[in-house]
Amino acid sequence: MVLQISSFVLLVKYNETHQAAYSNIANEFIGRINLQYNGVQSFFQLKETNRQLAEENVRLRNLMPANFEGPDTSRVAVLDSLVRDTLGRQRKYLWLPAKVVNNTTASQTNYLTLHRGAKQGIQKDMAVIGPDGVVGVIIDVSDHYSRVMSLLHRNSKVSSMLKKGNVTGSVDWDGKDPHFLTLRNIPRSIKVNKGDTVLTSTYSANFPSHIMVGTVESLAADPSSNSYTIKLRAATNFYSIQYVNVVNNVQWDEQRRLEAAPEKNP
Repeated sequence: MVLQISSFVLLVKYNETHQAAYSNIANEFIGRINLQYNGVQSFFQLKETNRQLAEENVRLRNLMPANFEGPDTSRVAVLDSLVRDTLGRQRKYLWLPAKVVNNTTASQTNYLTLHRGAKQGIQKDMAVIGPDGVVGVIIDVSDHYSRVMSLLHRNSKVSSMLKKGNVTGSVDWDGKDPHFLTLRNIPRSIKVNKGDTVLTSTYSANFPSHIMVGTVESLAADPSSNSYTIKLRAATNFYSIQYVNVVNNVQWDEQRRLEAAPEKNP
């Protein structure tokens, strides 16, 4: 065996043809090893890559013009502390990234837990939005974690609208299949087709408008009213969600104070 190995080494060392052949074989072998190593390395880097993509996505969302709204006047008497864009419009929505560390889908009252809490700017009633659409609403907050009432919760309701015509209704969940939601209060006079898009409405205070909720799967007339009961295929896949955005309507407190104030006599 030793003589065979020695002969092989001498043959390769002093014969250019065999050197070239051996070099090609060695390079092919090393190349395959490196490819497998890079594949394993890339797999373990996916977590960090997803985190970086989530943060970049939030940065870009915070720059969207839709996050700013201008008052119905061209004159501003007092500048408040809200951030303004280059056109002088006040920021309305602020997006924050968060990682999902727990999620349930098998109950009729499902929740998510996020690894982001009060010390990272999270408050109750903030909207939670995933890569594909609506996820839920913050209902409880600790220093470093927050709890989300999932859209897959029997008490969850989101003001939504048909993209075609902006007709407004309400989306809830019947507690059955996590892939499907229910859109209610759409008048039967409205033409609705399978595949129509449903978005958050302009009446939703915690959710920005025009966020994806789902698509029409089927519809039936509600015998107790003059409206449809519409089955939606949810835009969010609740089985695989890992990262979300928490959205803060920084003008909502002002709106709530005004709406809760007692009516003044003229």
